[in-house]
Amino acid sequence: MTKWKLNSWRDKPVKHIPNYNDKEQLNNILKELSSFPPLVFAGETRSLLKNLADVSQGKAFLLQGGDCAESFAEFHPNNIRDFFKIILQMSLVLTVSSNLPVIKVGRIAGQFSKPRSSPTEIKNNIELPSYLGDNINGSEFTNESRKLDPNRLLKAYSQSASTLNLLRAFSQGGFADLNKVHLWNMSFINVNAKNKFKEIEDKVSDSLAFMEACGITSETNRRLRTVNFYTSHEALLLPVEEVMTRIDSTTGEYHNTSAHFLWIGDRTRQLEGGHVEYCKGIKNPIGIKCGPTSDPKEIIKLTEILNPDNDAGKITLIARLGHDKVKSKLPKLIKEIKKAGRNIIWSCDPMHGNTIKSSTGFKTRPFDNILKEVKEFFDVHQAEGTFGGGLHIEMTGQNVTECTGGAQNITDKDLSSRYHTHCDPRLNANQAIELAFLISEEIKKNSHFSKNKIKFAS
Repeated sequence: MTKWKLNSWRDKPVKHIPNYNDKEQLNNILKELSSFPPLVFAGETRSLLKNLADVSQGKAFLLQGGDCAESFAEFHPNNIRDFFKIILQMSLVLTVSSNLPVIKVGRIAGQFSKPRSSPTEIKNNIELPSYLGDNINGSEFTNESRKLDPNRLLKAYSQSASTLNLLRAFSQGGFADLNKVHLWNMSFINVNAKNKFKEIEDKVSDSLAFMEACGITSETNRRLRTVNFYTSHEALLLPVEEVMTRIDSTTGEYHNTSAHFLWIGDRTRQLEGGHVEYCKGIKNPIGIKCGPTSDPKEIIKLTEILNPDNDAGKITLIARLGHDKVKSKLPKLIKEIKKAGRNIIWSCDPMHGNTIKSSTGFKTRPFDNILKEVKEFFDVHQAEGTFGGGLHIEMTGQNVTECTGGAQNITDKDLSSRYHTHCDPRLNANQAIELAFLISEEIKKNSHFSKNKIKFAS
């Protein structure tokens, strides 16, 4: 760690970082960003680390969700509100069903960039650079749109700051008050889910009435009217992450101030790569995406590099294996991590391993495959005596048609009606709530089992 410097990642090989033509313009933009205020603060990050330590010990559950890649076009206060509402509703379902507090982390206020499998794409025999996220280039298939434009970084910062401002208002200003749970309009959610959620509302109302009779109200206890909400994104565009990393004046430690939680993707977790080099020097909690090709010994080495003191809550392993590979890949990874005595959080990303091309040509994700991966994730953890402590999903609060199936029975033919994503398909609000209900019992079983069986690393 003594050799680490804020820019030491530049001496390492890096992948999926755009090569801007105008380096001088890029450097000027980065210099300007370095003078901007932090988006999040070190104290908030330490609070999240403390909460995640509880998750690693089976005392809480991590819910992480949001856009595949945020866009400038869909930026609107109503969309942010609806996303936040769905996160609150999912959290309430999981809390009431599992009797665990839920740590809420959004893929929001900074999740713009995306690694792509190819640097170019071809349409109608025309080849153009791939779309890399709204903070890098545009999604429209034109020469002008696909040019790398550093000025987009300034717009991304502005949108992130505005998004965070609204999220803080929602989380601390009364919107999250449990006494107002009945006002979290279910809008287009299907009747079955509405009825189930009404049962939870009634349970919450009964509990609140009992507490009020005991003199405990949202006026006397702010925990009933506020929630802690954190942000996250992939640590992909390292030049920006570097300039948004600041020294905490109270501790002298480096904190990334663009998000509370950062993760390293399945494509950028090279042991000697720049992304790992950068992340090992910051105090933020770090996620590591683990795909079906992950080598357990390499994953263990990554946890040692990124968390040499083996602190609880620092590392989250996010399994994105695919519904047909969980039972063949996950047990070995769990066994090796347990054998090494590493303190980690186990989270399930059931989205990225289940992407297919529909019969109508749209990229989609079948809801049944998503559900199967999550259920098998918990089944494996119960069998191994470990705690499946997190869910990591791409979702939106909007009534989109991007993932097939679910109670709405979205078909391949329905996808074109409201396919709004600029990148990967997301669960819509109805599917996200449905998933929360369908897996809540699995979390409860795994939680009760693990409390009696897990032997945590010291």
